[in-house]
Amino acid sequence: MNAVTANEGPSGYAAWRLIAEELRVDVTDGRIPVGGRLPSEAELAERFAVNRHTVRRAVAALAAEGLVEARRGSGTFVAPHTLVTHRIGTRTRMTDSLGPRSGDASARLLETAIEVPPPDVAAVLGEQVVRLEVVRSLSGRPISRGTHWFGLGRAPDLAAHFRRTGSITRSLEAGGIDDYVRVSTTISARHATADELSDLELSPGAVVLVARALDALPGGEPLSVGYTRFPAHLVELDVEHVPTA
Repeated sequence: MNAVTANEGPSGYAAWRLIAEELRVDVTDGRIPVGGRLPSEAELAERFAVNRHTVRRAVAALAAEGLVEARRGSGTFVAPHTLVTHRIGTRTRMTDSLGPRSGDASARLLETAIEVPPPDVAAVLGEQVVRLEVVRSLSGRPISRGTHWFGLGRAPDLAAHFRRTGSITRSLEAGGIDDYVRVSTTISARHATADELSDLELSPGAVVLVARALDALPGGEPLSVGYTRFPAHLVELDVEHVPTA
């Protein structure tokens, strides 16, 4: 990272956020292992050419995410953290990805509406859809923020079923849809928006993985379009390759 000598970076991005971002990568990539000690405030201030207050704010952001922990008189150390591996294949289910930990998982419906969707979604599902806004957590820690659209004719009571079951798969089953398959997944990465920072309990500058998914009934009829955002330091996406003939 280039030295930052002002309160703001070249694009108006706060210096402490840039520092937090680089340290976050050091931690999540394993360059500083679990239990490893972060450089001191003085060392970081010299590395990034900023004052200690700026460094302190960056480290505090990582502590708020649970990535590091301060030990009085000893320094700041990388805290134990386990990545959730979400497997994306023909039948993609978060419950399957969590395995034995699924009992510690929960889902919260933030908002639902029957609406005219964005044009790219309408092109697939039609002009009337049910939208669900969902946050999923593991052991009380948010691990995903999803926006899901379903064709209204296929899932008119989906929101009511979800409030009862906390599961999209079980909600679809309650509405008579016993199976569905993943048609396509597109994955990208970007900085979290203000709403995502709040919903996923992230610090400014945090990166999210964005998975755009198209699901269909086994016969091929489109069922849903979804955009799910995952904290990059908590979740990794494992895309299964389908063997070719």
